[in-house]
Amino acid sequence: MRLNPLNGRWVTIVPDRAGRPSDFTERDRTSELQLDRPCPFCPGNEEETPPAIEVTEADGTWSMRVIPNRYPAFDGDDAFAVHNLGPVHVKAEASGIHEVFVYAPDHDAGLHELDDDHAAEFMLILKRRLAEHAALPFVRYTQVIVNHGREAGASIAHPHGQILGLPFVPGEVLDEERAFARFAGGSLLETTIEAELAADIRIVIANDDVVVMCPFASGVPYEMLIVPREQHGHLQNASDDSLAAVGRALRDSIGHLNATLGDVAFNIGIHTAPHQHTADYHWHVHIWPQLTTQAGFERGTGVMINIVAPEDAAATLRSVGATT
Repeated sequence: MRLNPLNGRWVTIVPDRAGRPSDFTERDRTSELQLDRPCPFCPGNEEETPPAIEVTEADGTWSMRVIPNRYPAFDGDDAFAVHNLGPVHVKAEASGIHEVFVYAPDHDAGLHELDDDHAAEFMLILKRRLAEHAALPFVRYTQVIVNHGREAGASIAHPHGQILGLPFVPGEVLDEERAFARFAGGSLLETTIEAELAADIRIVIANDDVVVMCPFASGVPYEMLIVPREQHGHLQNASDDSLAAVGRALRDSIGHLNATLGDVAFNIGIHTAPHQHTADYHWHVHIWPQLTTQAGFERGTGVMINIVAPEDAAATLRSVGATT
């Protein structure tokens, strides 16, 4: 059993149950949502979406677009207010912002195929969007996600992410903030980087700007954590150079994952400090491949069972990366 220092939860590493990349299958493309209309995210179909909030161009055509989500989970500018409905039931308005980030025009492209400039611009767009969200009084936290594959929750196959401005701070991020506050040895992730570089058994990528590791307490097989060496609580305060390095590391991490396992489903979650919070924090990126199913034990206890030791996962990811 290993304790995740970021959220205070235990995970169980059971490598004897599976250990080879061939034990996992690629995502099922036959289960992708079949649209009865042209893909709304493909070039030429821009009229199928609301007007773009932001567009970047390359060679006279758009390379990335941010558009409002046509079916937002969070919408409106009402202030967060809790309403008690009797002794146990509580509700609040789901105010906020829900945007779609189409980061490639090619319907069949992937994060691993972005060139250096495109990978950098991926992060710079997020910097601008988070800065705009932070200026809005009804947005307390912004969550950036990428769901790749039907098994990971993607409803449209075209490569895209989502940017959600929330009226509250999610519990997962509050848990991480508490972990930073409890840690007495300096910065939690800075110390983690130093310890992982010294151990040198869970590192996937490391350079002067960013470190990618399979966390000691990985909850799922081939989980990765991307940590910029330049420490900022808020992503939008990071330098352009640091963000560009993270963009390249994110691209390369997915490339290593694909080279190891093929085109598997995965989730990406970017954790940054809540907009109005100033306590010690270090923004970072999580990559969670969707290779196993959460069963009754995981859902009933919150304890993840990981069937691939992170040391083995990192060694495999490094080995394929060396040849790509």
